[in-house]
Amino acid sequence: MTDRYAVIGNPIEQSKSPLIHNAFAQVTGQDMAYTKLLGPLGGFAASVDAFRAAGGRGMNVTAPFKLDAFAYASDLAPSAQMAGAVNAMKFEGGKVYAENFDGVGLVRDVVHNLACPLKGRRVLVLGAGGATRGALLPLLAQGPAELVIVNRNLAKAQALLELARQHPGAAVPVRALNYADLNGDAFDVVFNATSASLTAQDLPIPTSVFAHGCLAYDLTYGKGLTPFLQRARQAGVTRLADGVGMLAEQAAEAFAWWRGVRPDTREVIVCLTVPLV
Repeated sequence: MTDRYAVIGNPIEQSKSPLIHNAFAQVTGQDMAYTKLLGPLGGFAASVDAFRAAGGRGMNVTAPFKLDAFAYASDLAPSAQMAGAVNAMKFEGGKVYAENFDGVGLVRDVVHNLACPLKGRRVLVLGAGGATRGALLPLLAQGPAELVIVNRNLAKAQALLELARQHPGAAVPVRALNYADLNGDAFDVVFNATSASLTAQDLPIPTSVFAHGCLAYDLTYGKGLTPFLQRARQAGVTRLADGVGMLAEQAAEAFAWWRGVRPDTREVIVCLTVPLV
């Protein structure tokens, strides 16, 4: 019998998850079907209940339901607890196991696919929302020389600073700043984890934040040369990346968690890549 999986969100038509997971299933020989599920606002639990009752084995979760999934789960992995949000669930009997693979997907893309080790590097993360929260532990685990979190609302960045100090990797120096404080510091890796690129908004960052040989990485994917990446290019940065690799890698982590086999992501990344022009 074919095992059923899905991604739930609202809206959901834009999701690339079915393309990714069905490709993974084909290359790994897994008997499974993966579909999209439009969850009604306020009806997340009922939608998941119905999917489970129909034999569903697992789900990915996208906006705006990651907090709903956090509340719905019976067993939260440390990654989900740290992020305060869930992007993957596995159903076994009456148990709902929950994970958040966004951070480990980001790190694998940077370190493995882009061959950019983070150990000993100065790392800047723009934004203090859910994406940064989910990436915090995986980034710290890489042993950077320093991690700086910048946010318009300094209190949100400081909250993440306190969170970082409570977990393994706390030996890594972590600072919280607002954008006005970004003067004179240069970083080896700069992540844009804000939602600014979704609406083509620029960010108030000086070009001096991009050190020579820097990697500029926008977690948004499929938007081409975003204002953040344009600013990096103007600063002379030649290593530019968007979040398509992160998307594929977090999907591969979920697939391996569900099926016990980790697919190669290279073909999916090539298929989904939008040129940064």
